[in-house]
This record gives sequence, C-alpha cells and structure tokens, in this order.
Amino acid sequence: MVLEMFDQTLDPEWEIYVQPHLNGLRPDFVLLHPRVGIAVFEVKDWNLDAMDYFVRKGTKRPELWARRDGKEFSRQSENPFPKVEYYREAIYNLYCPRLPKDKGFGAITAGVIFPFASINRLRSLFSPFLQHGELEAAAKYTPLSGVEEVANGLISQVFPESARKSSMLMRPELADDLRGWLMEPDFSATQRRPLEMNASQQQFAGSRTESGFRRIKGPAGSGKSLVLAARAARLADEGKTVLVATFNITLWHYLRDLVVRELKSGSSYRNIVFVNFHSWCRDVCETVGWSEPYDELWKSGDPVSVMETALPELVGQSAAESAAPSYDAILVDEGQDYRPLWWSTLRTFLKPGGEMLMAADATQDIYGTAGAWTDDVMAGAGFRGAWANLDVSYRLPVSAVPLIRDFAERFLPDTEINLPLPQQASFELAPCRLRWVQCATENSVTACVEELLRMMHFTGEGSFANADITFLASDTASGSEVVDELESHGIRSVSTFAQDTQERRRQKVGFYMGDARIKATTLHSFKGWESPLLVIQAGASIDAGSRALIYTGLTRLKNTIAGSRLTIVSSSPDFLDFGRTWPNFHDVSAEGKTGFGVSGR
Repeated sequence: MVLEMFDQTLDPEWEIYVQPHLNGLRPDFVLLHPRVGIAVFEVKDWNLDAMDYFVRKGTKRPELWARRDGKEFSRQSENPFPKVEYYREAIYNLYCPRLPKDKGFGAITAGVIFPFASINRLRSLFSPFLQHGELEAAAKYTPLSGVEEVANGLISQVFPESARKSSMLMRPELADDLRGWLMEPDFSATQRRPLEMNASQQQFAGSRTESGFRRIKGPAGSGKSLVLAARAARLADEGKTVLVATFNITLWHYLRDLVVRELKSGSSYRNIVFVNFHSWCRDVCETVGWSEPYDELWKSGDPVSVMETALPELVGQSAAESAAPSYDAILVDEGQDYRPLWWSTLRTFLKPGGEMLMAADATQDIYGTAGAWTDDVMAGAGFRGAWANLDVSYRLPVSAVPLIRDFAERFLPDTEINLPLPQQASFELAPCRLRWVQCATENSVTACVEELLRMMHFTGEGSFANADITFLASDTASGSEVVDELESHGIRSVSTFAQDTQERRRQKVGFYMGDARIKATTLHSFKGWESPLLVIQAGASIDAGSRALIYTGLTRLKNTIAGSRLTIVSSSPDFLDFGRTWPNFHDVSAEGKTGFGVSGR
C-alpha cells in the first residue's frame, strides 16, 4: 500500500529502498534523490483499537504505553517517533557525513505513517512526540500521515519535500555516500578483487577454534584486519549474523571494503553490522527503548568514566531485554584499544555456541589499555592457549622496516613489541624515500606546510596525485593551523580538525571517501589506515602514548608499485639521534625559519 503510493506518485528520479540494511538499522523505507534529498519513514500497521494506547510522562520524556485485559505495559521500544528521529541523526552523522554542518539536517525528512488510522486520532494520541507542535516549517521535515493520506495518494502531505526539484544541500556525490550503505555490493569483476592471503592467513580465516574464541596478534601490515574481514565474509555467507567492532570509527569503511571483496553473495552483506564500540552502545540502548537512561548517564557522570565503565555496564544489563540484538559472531579489530569490560559487554550479546575473534598489536597501544589484558583476564574473557601469530609485514616498504624496528626498540622498551619482519625474498616495488626534518616547536606548522608543498612536487611521478598525500598531525590544534596555512596557498584539504566534537566525528566518518584533496587528520584517527605518501608531525611531547602514536604513524606507510614517501617533521630533541639515522636528514631546529625549499629527493 505505502510502496505502491511512493512508486506511483514520486518523481522517477527518487530511489525507493524497502527495509534496507543500513548497517543493521533497518528502517521501513529510505527515499533518495541525488539533487533533492533523503527521506526515512517508519510504517506502523497498528490497529489502535486492539489495545488502549496512551502516553505516560517519563522522567525526562514522554513514553508510549498500552493497556489490555487490565494490564499496562510499555510500548516505548516500538515507538516509531524516537526511532525515525534516530535514523535521521544516524544518516546525518554516520552514513551521509558530508552533508553541510547543521543545515544538512534540512536535507533529511523523517516521517511516520499509520496506514490504518485516521490523522486526527493519530495527532491526538501522539502529540507529545511531535516536538514541532503547530510550526509548519518544522512539521514538513517530520510528517505524520494516516489512512486518508495513504489511500488518496496525497504525497504532498505524506512527504512535503518531495515537491522540490533541487536543493542546495544535496549533491550526487552525497547520494553516493548513502547509497553505499543502502545497496548490496556490486559483484562485477571490475569492482571486486578477491582478497589475497598467504597460507597462515587462509587458515585463520577459514577455521574456528574448539571454543569459538580466537586471538590474533601481529605487527602493522601483517594482515590481521585481512583475516578478520575474510572471516566475517565467510560467516556471513553461511547465513550467520556478524558484528564487526572497532574502537576507531574511521576503520568501518576500510573493513567494509575488505569484507565486500571476500563475500560470495551480495545478499550476505545484510548479515554484517559494522560499529565502533560506543556508537554500538547507543544503538543497543535505542533498540531496547533505553534512550532515557542512556541520556542520563551523560548528564550525571564524568564523560571518561561513562565511556570506560558506566555505559558498558548499562548496555550489558540491556542484553536481557527481548528487543536486544544477538550475534552468531563478534569480531573485534584493534583489540588492544578495548578494555576487558567492553569485551565482556560484547560477549553478553553472543549467541550460545557463537564465535569471537580479537585482532591486536600491543605495540600500537596509543590509549594505554593493552596492559589491562593480563593472562588471568584473557582466560576470563574466554581465551585458551597461545595467541595465533602473524609476524611478517606485507604492507611496509622493505627499506622502512629496519627504521621502524629501531624506533620501537629505542622508544617502546617496556611494551610488548610485535616488530614487523620483511617478507622473505621480498623486494622494493619502487623506491621508498625516507626523510626526517628536525625543527623548533614554534616552526613545526610552517615546516609541515613546506614538506607538504615539497611532496606535491613529486606527485606527477608514477601514478600519484595530490589526493594520495596524507598529513598526520600530532593534535587537532596544530593540524588546523597547517590546514589554514595550506588554504592560504590555495591548496584545499579534507580534514578532521573541527572544534566541535560532534562535527569532528562526522568529519572522521567522511574522511575515507573519495576526494581530490590532500587528506589531513590526526595520528589517532588514521590508526588502521595506510597511505603511500605521508607527512607526519611529531610534537615535543614524548610520553608513552605519544611514542606509541609515532610508531603507529610510521607503520601507516604503504608499499606500492609507484613507490612511497615518508617525511617526519619532529620538534622533540629526544628523537634527534634517531632522526640522524634516516637517509635524508635535515636539522633546522637552530634556525629562525625552515627555509629549505623543495630541492633534493
């Protein structure tokens, strides 16, 4: 009925997605027009006479309840109004993150349709959930429709924004961002290159342990994420529900691309959900109708303690709710960033006889959490026996490996180090240019800009473009200064340095997407990614966390047939002797300005 109305009344350029996967959210309808906007609808075929529905005033917000046979019970977990608004926020923040800040919400309609109830009755019952009240300007973005509108095909009332021919907020490339989450993967030969794995990687990807629990360790570039993605794809092809969890939100897209390449069936993609831990926590609370206690946590507690303890504990309790999700397999990448409590919380949602996998590298312990994973804790988390081990780096250029090993041995002496080994009989695909610039702290931003300009002089070589260049800042403040300075040179970049925390999160999600500009982000945010052209800023701080960050940054370099380039701009005197061991070393720390131009290799 609703589908028929949309199909018959909408302009042909509107794409209609019926119960799309949308990374596990599954709204009833998503409508997409590449030049107009987006709409998400929840459809409820409720008979309002089947029970006595009413709205009860909650502690902080109204809640939907019902009464039947003298018993009252909550229907809040099925309330379509907070659900559709949550979908709208998720599209804006996660699945179409390049929409304009704030104004971008105007490109997304979030509507609710009751095809078997009159609009007057609906407005009377649900008025507490219609925040816009009588404001027509707001109402058109959150429309409520009933039997009259659907039966008569009144699309202008069901979806007022459908009358638009274009919108300054929407562009085809933004539609592509969302479409990637709505459609099953393209399995044409040109789009799909099966994952290449060695014998060890194939073994781990194709088998499970007797207990179902496996932990894999290895240095950067050894294929841990590859194994995890391949395992996720194979389980999904078996019809099993799989949760792929990371700590860093920017890793979703990298892992998703790997998984898609290994899937045998496009429909299997619907069996996989990609999350970072804390966004998953919010999803669960929303699913079980615990939005109010979720919100109260953030109002009453210190944000750090909420993220580390209170929120995981709340979510763990919600597993007993009938609406709570459960999974046949839960696979965690960058496991060294997870706290044992978070793992335990995830484990609560594992189906009996299910499978869990953790991929980790303690050498990249940039959050200081790896030390909590003692042998006793590991045993309590379900692990038995030794770690599965991947010790060869297939990503790093051969000539960079000795320098990276040297850095770890010098500056990470108390860390459980997984040092990369070069591939046996390996060779450099093309020259790897390694450069170290030592400068004074006050000149660090200028030096980074000059090194980025210098690297742009070499992008015409081979098959590189400026879009292949990535700048990794030591912090958001200095990163923002570098981006502003590049802008003054007429060079635009895509960055993640917004001052607003929520906007910075949106930037991180959108960072991976195809863009013709230089990429600029922090060392934290680039964790798990890779690039053939890197400029890394090493600040003056040399605490344990910053040393682990620099190590992680060094291991982001990717060997390609066109070669690779890595430049470190350091203002820490503690790194000076190490920097002198690099093939191309420049010490300008005593000079009033950098002043070394773009000459040399």
